[in-house]
Amino acid sequence: MSAARFKPHGPLGMGGAPLGNLFTAIPDDLATGAIVAAWDAGVRHFDTAPHYGAGLSEHRIGAALRHHKRGDYTLSTKVGRLLEPAAEVPEIADNFQHGLSFTRKLDYSYDGAMRSIEDSLQRLGLPSIDIVYIHDCGEDWLGAAWREQFDVAMAGAARALTKLREEGVIKAWGFGVNVVEPCILALERSDPDIFLVAGRYTLLDHTALKELLPKCEARGARAVIGGPYNSGILAGGTTFNYEAAPPDLVARAKAIGAVCARYGVDLKAAALQFVVAHPAVVAAIPGPRTAQEVTQNAAAMAQKIPLDVWAELKAEKLLPAEAPTPTE
Repeated sequence: MSAARFKPHGPLGMGGAPLGNLFTAIPDDLATGAIVAAWDAGVRHFDTAPHYGAGLSEHRIGAALRHHKRGDYTLSTKVGRLLEPAAEVPEIADNFQHGLSFTRKLDYSYDGAMRSIEDSLQRLGLPSIDIVYIHDCGEDWLGAAWREQFDVAMAGAARALTKLREEGVIKAWGFGVNVVEPCILALERSDPDIFLVAGRYTLLDHTALKELLPKCEARGARAVIGGPYNSGILAGGTTFNYEAAPPDLVARAKAIGAVCARYGVDLKAAALQFVVAHPAVVAAIPGPRTAQEVTQNAAAMAQKIPLDVWAELKAEKLLPAEAPTPTE
């Protein structure tokens, strides 16, 4: 185990998938404006990936952050997909619109990870990356044979990232996934520092609470929670995991929102502050598209929430009794 775990900036970060034109194309000036607004609001934790717009998100985040002192913020990106130049690419690829002229090639090998980091540094235009996650190495993306690719990643990318951490090239590594199983297996087989888990620890989804987060605590590893609004249902929308939310989750979200409303609390504030109350969680990183959304997220994280809100949510069995909640 590492002598000292890297602690990233928090508790509020910025997820970079929307800046890669996830579902909706964003003009460059609006994307830059969102990043600038995040910095002005005190956000110092930025996450991106080659996958996001085939490099577009990395370009945009790097261009905005290179004006700031490198040690003043946490930057993470990912390995697992190499970008290959392509003369023609589809208008929409993996739900990203109008990405850059590259195709994605799955590669969890040692050499692939090393090349991916070098490529990311070029796209970012920055001298270093703090955290590197092994991206989407789970059943949701890879299907029933995901364990085969996981074994490749552990023998390849994980070994490369461990070497880079030991050499001080990066500060931490882990898995960036939408499911908890790869993270649990990685803790059993290696020494990861941190996990980016999207949507699996929220007001509505407590998947990570039973096993992953306690194991992180026991090992001294940390967690960053992406998708704290479950893609929209906890922010006034109607989607859960980017699909129409099923009726039972719609009803549950409305019930949670009703409790919050009785106390004058924004549902988004409860969603963000619940996530970071867990001792293993160091940051929540919603993915804003605009400066206005950034400002709303910052206000939500800062809103004072009466302790009675959490007590009532547990009393109505809308939150697990064992779930940590804010104490101030």
